[in-house]
Amino acid sequence: MAIDTLNPSELQISAESSGVDIPFLDLKAQFAEIRGEVLEAVTRVLESQHFILGPEVDALEREFAKYVGVEFAIGCASGSDALLLAQMAIGIESGDEVVTSPFTFGATAGSIARLNARPVFVDIRPDTFNLDEQQLEAAITSRTRAIMPVHLFGVPANMDVVLEIARRYDLAVIEDAAQAIGARWKERRVGSLGTCGCFSFFPSKNLGGAGDGGMITTNDPQLAQRLRTLRVHGARKKYRYDLLGINSRLDALQATILRVKLRYLENWTTGRRRNAENYRELFAKYDLRLALPCSPANSFHVYNQYSIRAPRRDELQSYLRDRGISTEVYYPSPLHVEPAFAYLGYRNGDFQNAERCCREVLSLPIYPELTLDCQRAIVATIASFYQHEA
Repeated sequence: MAIDTLNPSELQISAESSGVDIPFLDLKAQFAEIRGEVLEAVTRVLESQHFILGPEVDALEREFAKYVGVEFAIGCASGSDALLLAQMAIGIESGDEVVTSPFTFGATAGSIARLNARPVFVDIRPDTFNLDEQQLEAAITSRTRAIMPVHLFGVPANMDVVLEIARRYDLAVIEDAAQAIGARWKERRVGSLGTCGCFSFFPSKNLGGAGDGGMITTNDPQLAQRLRTLRVHGARKKYRYDLLGINSRLDALQATILRVKLRYLENWTTGRRRNAENYRELFAKYDLRLALPCSPANSFHVYNQYSIRAPRRDELQSYLRDRGISTEVYYPSPLHVEPAFAYLGYRNGDFQNAERCCREVLSLPIYPELTLDCQRAIVATIASFYQHEA
């Protein structure tokens, strides 16, 4: 039965009455769909006994580059390393500044700090959770070398403004696309817009491996070659070190699993977008006036997370947990007040939108295998919480 044909009494379904636990993410359901293909691919690698880089990684890099719409894709050990390697290849050094968001995973700013460069934060837009492009130019100084926009939760940052400012000040643009594979700004996929794009294959991502893994995309052949060298200790030939690199190679086992999953990615994205639309309709039916994820004009959202903003967030999360519904908080604290970044000198109140979102944001299950009945239960239980608290 379609959502728009239901009346409010028919929507009174809850996790409490259904007695069914709803996980935040169900990777077992995803694996069940592709089990045979994955096991066949893994067996092929085990029989080859070629585990580090090699033909499987080469094939994934070609397929990934074609999917994103770039000339080159370079696999590495994690999304965090992708960010680090991208900056190393561009030449970010001690004392340089890289402008980014304080509302993101720690690796974004951490990769900057690892090079003794300085993360410079810009507050976010509370509707998209991405950095506020209208505040970006004011953060540029003579020491700025790059901008690192984060396509958070699967919605692209406003790349028109980012790219124009970068062009004006001759800055590199490193897209943190860890959560946004397949997302588009206008007609181009993220990772193809800036100097390079950085992706994560952590298992919870829309394209997730069986462990850590990452990818860097670019259209610059010299940058691509430099990245390939940097990921193998800086050696262009065995035991010949032209650059000071790191060990960050993508395993063949990860690559072969990701090649299988990449074939399903568009269908999984369709499922996530369908579930996002279901949520929108269900929240409207219940007249729940919470701030829901938005997909601005020119953007194509892939919903790695479905993050609402909710009053009394912590109480709501506990209420849902007690009724069998799992949720997550991304993120409970902005980076500028985390102890690891205290040396930057930021204080509470410096980025008020980010701070407020950290108090209110709650991510609901959105994985493509999530059923409509489970979504009804989730929204009905949220409605029940606010009715009880009224």
